[in-house]
Amino acid sequence: MLQRLVAYLDSIKARDPAPRSRWEVLLYPGVWALGLHRVAHWLFEAELYFLARAINHFSRFLTGIDIHPGAKIGRNFFVDHGFSVIGETVHIGNDVTIYQSVTLGGTNPTNGIGGKRHPTLEDGVIVGSGAQVIGPITVGRRARIGANAVVTDDVPEGATMIGMKARSTLVPAEQWLREFLPYGTPCDDPCAPQQDAVERVEAELRAEIAALREEIALLRGTMTAPGRSGTDDGR
Repeated sequence: MLQRLVAYLDSIKARDPAPRSRWEVLLYPGVWALGLHRVAHWLFEAELYFLARAINHFSRFLTGIDIHPGAKIGRNFFVDHGFSVIGETVHIGNDVTIYQSVTLGGTNPTNGIGGKRHPTLEDGVIVGSGAQVIGPITVGRRARIGANAVVTDDVPEGATMIGMKARSTLVPAEQWLREFLPYGTPCDDPCAPQQDAVERVEAELRAEIAALREEIALLRGTMTAPGRSGTDDGR
């Protein structure tokens, strides 16, 4: 038990450089929220729904993180900061990280039967702050959901999703192979703009503009050539 706790705290320290010791990590609201959820989920599985909900509400009051007792969560789950919502039929794998103000939400069944209506996050997924992952979709292993993205379709393994509605971006292999990517958003270190790509696009645009100017000049020369005047009456 103690070894599992130490391993969990170390897994958080590996993803967050802020704490100076494991004792600091023990104060994290995400750690408390997960610990209380383990108890609530055990009661939920025992069909003691009222007690499970009571612990859920106490946890939300204490941490600002709302995890439904029915959610199934694997090892080393880390909620960095609070104000996130995790629905009843969410399935979360191992080593998953979500940041603040994330919603793992469900769809409203038209037949009134709950069923699986929340997302499944496979191992190693990272969800950036403010992201909304909605519906009974699957976010593949080691996928990244960028900050404020809205995801309503399945996410392939290793993809990075950005935007509203989120779209997939191609991620270089060296980014995909990294064990951890803060906020699920790839960027250069230290987050500099892609200057080479910008300069390349700028050069292409300048070349196109120069080609268009040459074509316009040729057209003007043709229009003003002898015998092509617009005032020629044919005499």
